[in-house]
Amino acid sequence: MRPLRVVPGCPVDADAIGAVLTRDVTVDGQRWPKGRRLSADDVKRLADPSGGADLGARGREPGAGPGVTVLVLEPGDVHEDDAAALLARAVAGTGVQLRGPVESRVDLLATSDGVLHVRAGAVARLDRVDPLEVFTLFDGQVVRAGDLVASVKIGPHAVGRAVLERGLATCDRAGPLVRVAPFVSRRVAVVVKESVRAVARERFERGILARVGSLGSRLQAIHYVADDVAAVEGALRPLVRGRGRADVVLTAGAASTDPTDPFFLAIGRLGGRVVRHGVPAHPGSMAWLARIGPVDVLGLPSCGAYSRATAADLLLPRLLTGERASARMAASLGHGGLLVRAMRFRFPAYARDLEEPAG
Repeated sequence: MRPLRVVPGCPVDADAIGAVLTRDVTVDGQRWPKGRRLSADDVKRLADPSGGADLGARGREPGAGPGVTVLVLEPGDVHEDDAAALLARAVAGTGVQLRGPVESRVDLLATSDGVLHVRAGAVARLDRVDPLEVFTLFDGQVVRAGDLVASVKIGPHAVGRAVLERGLATCDRAGPLVRVAPFVSRRVAVVVKESVRAVARERFERGILARVGSLGSRLQAIHYVADDVAAVEGALRPLVRGRGRADVVLTAGAASTDPTDPFFLAIGRLGGRVVRHGVPAHPGSMAWLARIGPVDVLGLPSCGAYSRATAADLLLPRLLTGERASARMAASLGHGGLLVRAMRFRFPAYARDLEEPAG
């Protein structure tokens, strides 16, 4: 692209038609934003010395009078809006819709309540391609339908096709960089050791109902069992097999650092496995994840079994979108896992009614 000066009362190069404004101007009381592509009529109005264009004296050359610089796009140049639209379509995955472009920015909005997934490494690689820009909310953040979750922007008024292709290639290799996994109705059951005191059960059950119901799933049953392998296995068996099977089982009361705890032994007896003992986040680092066939198991930390927002409140929403429990899911909590009060925005809406995280 090359710059071209448009000065009222002076001859205008024919290349000005289709050129791009480099700054805002006012014409007949109407604001023309930078980035505007000039039509033949636009050029005529800008160049008319008796017209209503208020170009000011910025950039005035001696004897030339006020004027405005425009950019003439050359073969291989892509206008900022066109480039942003192309890049946004490559960045966007399922569960998002596009808004724009407006002044080279395209916004990505969530189409439903759910969990935001961001390929952060790929976003960083794309953002190293100057002047392409992608910026997002946190990976794993709970969002509502209509929330702005990311934006795509082009820095200057045009970008070379080869540069744009580098950004598009990053998306091709990594897949869509931003998507929202919607909440789906899942069957949730709870198994709790009787070591959880009876006086605390009402508060516990109220908290579980709030969590599960607000995320669009339903609570199937709550079972209280003795601190015994056979009792725990007996409670879990119908929840992981047969017609009464749950999709997600929540547990409370396990000694998460004891490999001989009845929950862990029962999971092994049923053919399951623990995929992560503890998670890299606080509070709630003693949460744990397991799988028994098609059923995911989330062990609630003692600090989060009742009324405190913890790492478990970042894991549960993901399970209720259908994502399987995994070590990778747990590991993803580390970045942003210091869940002090300033990080409260990461939690689902129900967590606003819970005690604030410590810190």
